[in-house]
Amino acid sequence: MQHPLGKLIAIGGAEDKGTVPEKGEVQKLTNLNFIELGILHRIVNESGGHSAKIEVITTASMIPNEVGENYLNAFGKIGCTDVSIMNIRNRADAQNEEYIHRIKNCDAVMFSGGNQLRLSTIFGGTQLLQIMLHRYTTESTFVVAGTSAGAMAMSNTMIYEGNAARAHLKGEVKVTTGLGFMDDVIFDSHFEKRGRFGRLAQVVATNPSCIGIGLGEDTGMLITEGNKMEAIGSGCVIIIDGYDIRYSNIADIPDGNPYSIENLKVHVCEKGNGYLVDERKFLPEAIEGSFIKKQVEVE
Repeated sequence: MQHPLGKLIAIGGAEDKGTVPEKGEVQKLTNLNFIELGILHRIVNESGGHSAKIEVITTASMIPNEVGENYLNAFGKIGCTDVSIMNIRNRADAQNEEYIHRIKNCDAVMFSGGNQLRLSTIFGGTQLLQIMLHRYTTESTFVVAGTSAGAMAMSNTMIYEGNAARAHLKGEVKVTTGLGFMDDVIFDSHFEKRGRFGRLAQVVATNPSCIGIGLGEDTGMLITEGNKMEAIGSGCVIIIDGYDIRYSNIADIPDGNPYSIENLKVHVCEKGNGYLVDERKFLPEAIEGSFIKKQVEVE
């Protein structure tokens, strides 16, 4: 199968920027500081530098105006000023010819945080999404980035609901179809801060062909060729691999019961570590190109 030529940058989010809270979680809308500028620098660099044309899509957020302004300010601080906001609120907006033209001509798309189900229900099956998928598949200079909900929606299998405190119980984690930029992976965000290991483990247990990618805050994965991943940012990325699961009771127990899994494989990645999705292989260093190729050839 041909690998996509574009790049994905999936980010775990930071403090609340209009995110739907989990049940029992107090929502704070006062802190709109975006993720550390180091990750934004990486997005800009991968998109072609300070002259890159970046379209920010705030569809997922409940406070799109504040979030959009926050992005403009954050990108402006690092010298990238050709940044525009797409405040797409419904499927009719997604058919807007102006937005379609802009998506065809930008260097990068950035999905904000919020509610990932808004992204899948508003963009699913639209021409706008098809253009993004085509450009990501065929253009090496095209970048798709997303934070929090924007990262979770990137994969074909997407978590859209699941309280972390009940994620050890079968049926408490809900999945649907995401935007489809990657198959065979499942992204989760705010991973360690919100204690989401259990819910990602449950989704991997029911989809063992998929790699679970738990993104910490101010942390992300840069993905090239739909396969080579490099951890970026200040925190850690947890990778959960269910390929070698020997025993799981999750298919046989009733909903609401605790599940059990044997031989679930877990990797912890810090900045600079890498991972190859197709080979299911951790790399101590994710130096692009020759290093990764050499490591695979040696083994």
